[in-house]
Amino acid sequence: MSEIQFEIDGNQVKAAKGMTLLEAARGEGIYIPTLCHHEKLEPFGGCRLCIVEVQVRGWTKLVVSCVYPVEENIIVRTRSEKVDRIRKTIIELLMAHAPDAPELMTLAQEYGANKDRYDKDPSFCIHCGLCVRYCNEVTKKNAIGFVDRGINKEISFIPQIAAKECNDCKECFELCPTSYLQAAFVLTQALSFPPSSKSGKGE
Repeated sequence: MSEIQFEIDGNQVKAAKGMTLLEAARGEGIYIPTLCHHEKLEPFGGCRLCIVEVQVRGWTKLVVSCVYPVEENIIVRTRSEKVDRIRKTIIELLMAHAPDAPELMTLAQEYGANKDRYDKDPSFCIHCGLCVRYCNEVTKKNAIGFVDRGINKEISFIPQIAAKECNDCKECFELCPTSYLQAAFVLTQALSFPPSSKSGKGE
C-alpha cells in the first residue's frame, strides 16, 4: 500500500493512501476532538468539532478531518486561533441543547466555551447520529432513525422494531455523548411498546 507524506503540527508523518486526516493524526498520537466519530462507523462529519486548517500549495482552508483524505505534501494544523474559535462556538451551540453533558463540559473547559452564550433549547440531543448509524451499520437492526430536517431534526425510535430488538441490545446507549438516548428509549417504551405480559382470558 502506497504511503503519503505530509506535515501535521510541524511533524513530518506518513499515512496510507485513503486514510483520513483524523485517522492519521490519531495514529501519531495527536488529539483532535470529535463527537460523531466511531471507528466502526462510516465517517459522518456531523459535529464539525474535528475541523482543522490545511495548507495546499500555499492556500489555506478549513476542512473536517474525519472525512478529508490525506494528501501529499499538505500542511495540517490541528490547533490555531481560527480553529479554536470555531470549535468554541460549536461547543457553545451544542451546550444550548445539552448544557450538562459531561463530554461537552470537558470540551468547554478546554476551549473556554461559555455554556450560557446562547439561549437554551434543551432537547438534550446534539444530532451526532452515533445511535442511528450504529444501529443501522453495525447491529443492522434499524430500530432508530432521524425524523424531520434542519433545526427540526430529531432522533426517534421506531416502536415496532424497538419493542422487539432494543431490550436485548442497547449497544448504542453508551455511545450517546449526552445520555439523551436512554431517556428517549424509556419514553418511547412507556408510550408505545406493548405490555410485556399477555392478558389472560376473561381479564
